[in-house]
Amino acid sequence: MKLKLALAAVAALFMTAGAAQAKELVTVKLEAPVAKETKLIANGGVFTCVGDSCTGYLRVTADVQGCRQLTKEVGRVVNFGEGQKPLSEGELARCNAVAKAPAAAGPAQTVAQQ
Repeated sequence: MKLKLALAAVAALFMTAGAAQAKELVTVKLEAPVAKETKLIANGGVFTCVGDSCTGYLRVTADVQGCRQLTKEVGRVVNFGEGQKPLSEGELARCNAVAKAPAAAGPAQTVAQQ
């Protein structure tokens, strides 16, 4: 009887731990597209960025801290959040304050006219 009770308690513990580990899909709209597909970790989630968007799964709620970690790698964002809970304009401003600077366009080329 005690063994059954102990097994039931362990099973219940694993079931609640699994629910706590649920992941939320987070979508991010970038201000400028990435040059190539990029994978990175931000706020405990793995994000894949292609073009001007990134997607990733977080075990925690999308927040300014996670946004800042992402922008340090891929630059400014115009939207960050999951589902119907994106960051506010003020939160986006705080997030973008640490964003990676845009890549330089490279040396200017001049064409000599003859």
